[in-house]
Amino acid sequence: MPALRRLLISTAILAATGSGALAAAQPDLGVRDGKIITAEGLRFRDLDRDGQLSPFEDWRRSPNQRAADLVARMTLEEKAGEMMHGTLPALGGMVPGRGKGYDLDKLKPLILERHVTTFITRLSGDPAWLAEQNNAVQAIAEQGRLGVPVTISTDPRHHFQFVDGASVAAGGFSQWPEATGLAAIGDEKLARRFGDIARQEYRAVGIHQALSPMADLATEPRWSRISGTFGEDPDLAGRMVKAYIQGFQGGDTNLAPNGVSAVVKHWVGYGASVKGFDGHNSYGRYAVFPAGQFELHVKPFDQAFAAGVVGVMPTYAILKDLSLNGQPLEQVGAGFSKQLLTEQLRGKHGFKGIVVSDWAITNDCGETCRNGFPAGQKPSFAGFSTAWGVEDLPKVDRYAKGVNAGLDQFGGVEDTAELVAAVKAGKIPEARIDDAARRILAIKFEQGLFENPYVDPSAAAAVVGSKPFVAQGRAAQSAALTLLENKNGLLPLKAGGKKVWLKGVSADAARAQGLVPVDNLAQAELAIIRTATPFETLHPNFMFGSFQHEGDLSFKDGAADYEAIKTASTKVPTIVSVYLDRPAILTNVRDKAAALIGDFGSSDEAFLDALMGAAPPRGKLPFELPSSMAAVEAQAEDAPHDSKAPLYQIHFGLTY
Repeated sequence: MPALRRLLISTAILAATGSGALAAAQPDLGVRDGKIITAEGLRFRDLDRDGQLSPFEDWRRSPNQRAADLVARMTLEEKAGEMMHGTLPALGGMVPGRGKGYDLDKLKPLILERHVTTFITRLSGDPAWLAEQNNAVQAIAEQGRLGVPVTISTDPRHHFQFVDGASVAAGGFSQWPEATGLAAIGDEKLARRFGDIARQEYRAVGIHQALSPMADLATEPRWSRISGTFGEDPDLAGRMVKAYIQGFQGGDTNLAPNGVSAVVKHWVGYGASVKGFDGHNSYGRYAVFPAGQFELHVKPFDQAFAAGVVGVMPTYAILKDLSLNGQPLEQVGAGFSKQLLTEQLRGKHGFKGIVVSDWAITNDCGETCRNGFPAGQKPSFAGFSTAWGVEDLPKVDRYAKGVNAGLDQFGGVEDTAELVAAVKAGKIPEARIDDAARRILAIKFEQGLFENPYVDPSAAAAVVGSKPFVAQGRAAQSAALTLLENKNGLLPLKAGGKKVWLKGVSADAARAQGLVPVDNLAQAELAIIRTATPFETLHPNFMFGSFQHEGDLSFKDGAADYEAIKTASTKVPTIVSVYLDRPAILTNVRDKAAALIGDFGSSDEAFLDALMGAAPPRGKLPFELPSSMAAVEAQAEDAPHDSKAPLYQIHFGLTY
């Protein structure tokens, strides 16, 4: 950037604010081998190490002023680095980002040479250790030419379901029901409280951005990602999304300095995936709207915008044969759609934050990406791509198309050279790069990362998984349980040494509640069985297809858990709990269960708290439970609770 242009921009900032200084208290400054300078009796980090107080180093200025000054000082390559959302490399892991700690040797060139300063972390473990690992990342960033701190993001890590590429094991964090469980409780204050606790735990270990919540409507019962949503009622989902974001970001309509920036996803229509097949896979790249309910899928996002959400992540899906404003949508994934990102998101809905692509949309999509791995070969992340609709474009043109459509940042990649080449070839105006970099940097300034990106590992150990947080999470797990049947008032159970036969339940947890586990069903007075919604693995030759739950939702003869239910129910009263990561078909389970419970993520301890009446279940179904697979196959992918004669209607739930 020419020195004259930097001077003009800095002068403009000063002219707009008089002295440019805003009344503020001296913040704590965090440095490793950096420098501190003093001006007007106040201390500032000398991020560019020139001995002068530059406007971007002056914490008295607004985040937007500082971001504008910093962008004016950056090279094209540095600005391109801001537009990458990479993965923190890990040691010894089979899955990218998971392992025994960060691989700092691999990380250094990503930060110092490619200038990438936003990364997702997939590490889990002891909170103090995780804080130390994240501090090591910031120490590398401090060595950069302009000292830009790293924004560290994460997929959800407070719940029970753990799926590579979608969530992270809870580790030492407090554990809560899935998003569907929060929706089952239906209490916006509790959803906001969860977000507030998660915010405190994230910031304590040095995580600044939540790649959540999912505002997608779970209108297709077979879809593999339902547990991350707030169900299929657009009004309920909108209320939960808004409260969740307010809790994470720390303000009613804004990101607070100690907040975690939220990235709401997936704009828009992801839950209407054809037959529930997921957009991580080429065979699941389409969403369809046979019932014409596209606007219902938009509705929860409006509540995210009302909460001042910082980021939006577009869906992988191609919205098949959909027209908006009389114009057919280009048949490309949403991250490449100018109609969805610029005309709809920024234009119609007025969104002013950052737009972050979902992962790997610019990667080359070869044979295994399009058609899966050959029979007998174990699928892997090698060659993974989600470049739906633009598979045959050169990579540089994919970047150009994404930026020109409205993307500010590319998820899961660090290909700065491709983005720079697109600008130099005239495929992207450099002003568009400046615009994106300013948005991204302003968030870092808002969160105070330029003053102190470091965290205290001992404080992390005290905050993360603290007794009050764990207790609140456990209470929410019990509350989210949804009582579907309670024949003859079997529940709550009476204390007093009842002999129980268990499947899927810890014997130690049962003993702690005063129950007496027995190994022989003939000795039992009661059976308790915890199981999960059935699924099929229909596409084992695709990486995500190999572990995602697809297909049939019904219990079949020969399945071990169903056989146990059939056997136990002929001997003793049987309590059946089904983990509803998708809407299970319980038609042939209901008649066998003395008590039937829908589970949205709970420990054995929280589950038994509910059975014993210590913390009664109060959930209401956030989606309907269909009566048959024929009904599922006949319903429309985009319409909420529309299957014929559902076994349990949406919002159904009994109480004691």
